[in-house]
Amino acid sequence: MTEPVKTAAFLAAAILVSGAALIIEPERRTAEILSDQGETFFPAFKDPQAVRTIEVFDYDEATASVRPFKVEFYKGRWVLPSHNNYVIDVGDRLVKTAGALIDLKKDSVVSDSASEHAKYGVIDPMDAKSVLLTGRGKRVTLRDARKEMLADFVLGKAVEGKAGFRYVRVPVEKRVYAVKTEADPSARFADWVNADLLRIPSASIRRVVILSYSIDEQMGRLSNMENVTLTQEGGEWKMAGADKFQKSAVTAMAAALNSLKIVDVKPKPPSMAEGLRTGKLEMTMETAMSMRQRGFFLAPNGQLFANEGEMIVEAANGLAYRLRFGEVASSGAEIKPTSSAGENRFLFATVSYDPQRAAKYGDSSSNGERLARDLNNRFADWYYVIRGSDVQKLRLRRRDLLGAAAAAIPQVPAPRQQQ
Repeated sequence: MTEPVKTAAFLAAAILVSGAALIIEPERRTAEILSDQGETFFPAFKDPQAVRTIEVFDYDEATASVRPFKVEFYKGRWVLPSHNNYVIDVGDRLVKTAGALIDLKKDSVVSDSASEHAKYGVIDPMDAKSVLLTGRGKRVTLRDARKEMLADFVLGKAVEGKAGFRYVRVPVEKRVYAVKTEADPSARFADWVNADLLRIPSASIRRVVILSYSIDEQMGRLSNMENVTLTQEGGEWKMAGADKFQKSAVTAMAAALNSLKIVDVKPKPPSMAEGLRTGKLEMTMETAMSMRQRGFFLAPNGQLFANEGEMIVEAANGLAYRLRFGEVASSGAEIKPTSSAGENRFLFATVSYDPQRAAKYGDSSSNGERLARDLNNRFADWYYVIRGSDVQKLRLRRRDLLGAAAAAIPQVPAPRQQQ
């Protein structure tokens, strides 16, 4: 075979091989992409009751910050380590959260490229190597009692045009899937706790005294004292010293007491908490600093004041709830106030029981003493944070109820201060 003929033969063979590659290689790549489509992400994860830890890392693009949240079964109780081991009743939320992630399937592969993670919103929010401030998803990790991982996902954006689908990625892998799932575990405190703080049925409220005042911190006394006293009997509200007032505002206040929501908590010093349980609160430097930072003050005579006033709520079972409104709780994205709802505030709650008060209101069950003890044990450990919108409904002033005529109404003497 002559040299020109040999060269032509080699060129023809090369063209044939190249053509075959063009035909075969796309099929090979397609087969690789579809290799795990339809499979379960974590086939060994079968039992939602096996979950003992849930970690959620959410990303706030507005502040370019990660919001960590953790639920853990610890010493026989479910607690929030991310919130100072606040004890919660997970109810069916745990089962729903775990159940939504069990048997999650890789419905369809959409990308094998890390450069497209931002496009689908599946960048790990904990990825410190990424410089991107957008395109980060929500990472959810479930662990068992031995801290071994049961499932681990980055949940991304919703899939356009496919209701109920969202983009999902396993953090250690590049591949992105479109997955049919309703899983969206919350990283918000209020979504996990039994947020109703007081649970006072509106119909059981018999008397409310709202105290407004200014605190002279140096002298340890109050000035500019104002109070509103409201009573309810047979479903009808009355206001001391006034025949006409804004009953809708009072109804809204009673409804807020019944459904008062916790949006965050901060721990009290252990010695302070113990003093509140035993009724022997002592003023130490630690207690004074802790209270002052949150807008509460203990006078030399043992009286406890709050820089935004307080209210006393007497119920038919003989309980009297004392709610003191403190400083603005402005730290943390979760309790950041909104302009429309007002500023979230710290709340200092205590409860007392009086059998004579119960008898006065016609309750002879004797359950109030036990309930007061249980509530004080729960309240003792925490400063609560409540929504600004609820604060506005509870801290009614005379002008809120009477308008311009408020100044002409004589004041009712304020009740004696109690802890």
